[in-house]
Amino acid sequence: MSTARARPSGVERFFGEDEIIVTKTDLKGRLTYANPLFLSLAGLSEAEALGQPHNIIRHPEMPRCIFKLLWDTIAAGNELFAYVCNMAVNGDHYWVLAHVTPTFDGNGGIVGYHSNRRKPRRESVERATALYRELLAEERRQGDGSAGLRASCALLERKLAATGQQYDEFVFSL
Repeated sequence: MSTARARPSGVERFFGEDEIIVTKTDLKGRLTYANPLFLSLAGLSEAEALGQPHNIIRHPEMPRCIFKLLWDTIAAGNELFAYVCNMAVNGDHYWVLAHVTPTFDGNGGIVGYHSNRRKPRRESVERATALYRELLAEERRQGDGSAGLRASCALLERKLAATGQQYDEFVFSL
């Protein structure tokens, strides 16, 4: 596997409604398990995937505030649902409805994370894309990455407050 990141190709990959993408990570987000569907969509072998950070499949058009929300939520011991656009190693992309949960040990401590992803509804992807473009534009308007992240998080909070919904509720309303 090349260490250089591919550029987005604009080609979308799809998977079936009855298929589920499954991955597990350690506390630092490094892949400890990836099912064959994940590997196929990402264009990775198991040897290439395991031990790598899960963000190896992060699409550059995804706003970072969505991942901050995700990591803050699961690190606090809660689950999160989110629409996510991922990128294969060749630059193709695929959309998922992700359900990410912490994995607990016998004492209630978080020992890793588990994610199941399903095929999203097309109309939900279109709505999520519109929101994500706004958030990404807000990130890019700022002078640096930290300011961009803060600004897009604030914009997302304002949008959620305007709907009176938590993020999960908002996701399911799409």
